[in-house]
Amino acid sequence: MKMRTIISILMVLAIIFGLNGYIGWHVKVFLADQLGSWFHSGVYWIVFWLVALSYLLAWVGSRVLPASVSRVFKIVGSYWFAMMQFGFLLLPLTDLAIGVLHLASVSPDTYKPILGWIDVAIVLFLMLRGSYNARTPVIRKYDVTIAKKAGDWDQLRIAVASDIHLGSIVGNRHLRKLVAQVNGMKPDLILLPGDVIDDDIKPFIRYEMGKTMGELKAPLGIYAVLGNHEYIGGHIPAFVEQMKKIGVQVLMDETVHIMDRLYIVGRKDKAAERTAEGRKALATLLEETDGGQPIIVMDHQPYHLDKAADAGADVMLSGHTHRGQMAPNHLITRRLFELDWGYLRKGNLHAIVSSGFGTWGPPIRLGSRSEIIQLTIHFKK
Repeated sequence: MKMRTIISILMVLAIIFGLNGYIGWHVKVFLADQLGSWFHSGVYWIVFWLVALSYLLAWVGSRVLPASVSRVFKIVGSYWFAMMQFGFLLLPLTDLAIGVLHLASVSPDTYKPILGWIDVAIVLFLMLRGSYNARTPVIRKYDVTIAKKAGDWDQLRIAVASDIHLGSIVGNRHLRKLVAQVNGMKPDLILLPGDVIDDDIKPFIRYEMGKTMGELKAPLGIYAVLGNHEYIGGHIPAFVEQMKKIGVQVLMDETVHIMDRLYIVGRKDKAAERTAEGRKALATLLEETDGGQPIIVMDHQPYHLDKAADAGADVMLSGHTHRGQMAPNHLITRRLFELDWGYLRKGNLHAIVSSGFGTWGPPIRLGSRSEIIQLTIHFKK
């Protein structure tokens, strides 16, 4: 391992432990004030660090801990990610308010309990609202027109669901909502632009999510591509096999010609560029297509829209960003990507980026919603 990598890991760990220690100290002060003699500092810190490091414990112990224990750690740790962000945003403001009140010679006994309960109320509201946004998917509708013929088709209705993240956090209950809403659209075609699973394939198999997902129906088929989380998990052959069993074709730098009228081009995720196999350039993939027919590209991470437009793609479908998932993270994704959510016309290319159906980490969304896309493409008559 290179020294630069080691230094980067140590810096990340220092930030994580420092932020958690900052949050833990504030929680300790609040609980000690509220519980009085019932509060035991040693017990508190043991419980606190078990909670704060739960996600790490789930990851490290996934091979030695019982699956049920590992799942509990992962769920607790996922919610703690949200608490870390809320603490990072709220507690500095609380400290600032304490400083101002102290300078104003206001008694700490007057303001400390009030500020603490205000923070608790804000966190509870954000958790409840965020859970609602994550657990109550909406359907986003887009209508685009392609100046190409697709045989005798006037239009095509496509259901798009990216970033489902099936695993320990997002399971069959949420997946059944996807199946019901997608089948309710009566789509001609279903496309899944990456991150169908959340790293590990084992929960997908253990909880028989394939049975639920297999209820998705579309006359022209269901196609998926790999996302970065399929690469993180490293179970790509097993994932492809599971998808094949339920009638979902995973395109890995492959092109499908549907009814001799329309091309679906599925790219490997950008993460493949760090592997020995790599991934093909989009222009190379499109050499196999007839540019006179509509071309839809699925590429999980929405990079290089200009290259997709120049290569002759008509529609590019992506996900990955979650639109930051929890505000104000969308300010970061907006800086990282030309299009981090929604629709953009670039030349003849119609680019659409979904905020995703599932979640990574906490099943919490603020400033974004769990969504399914209903895309209607109109063709030249």
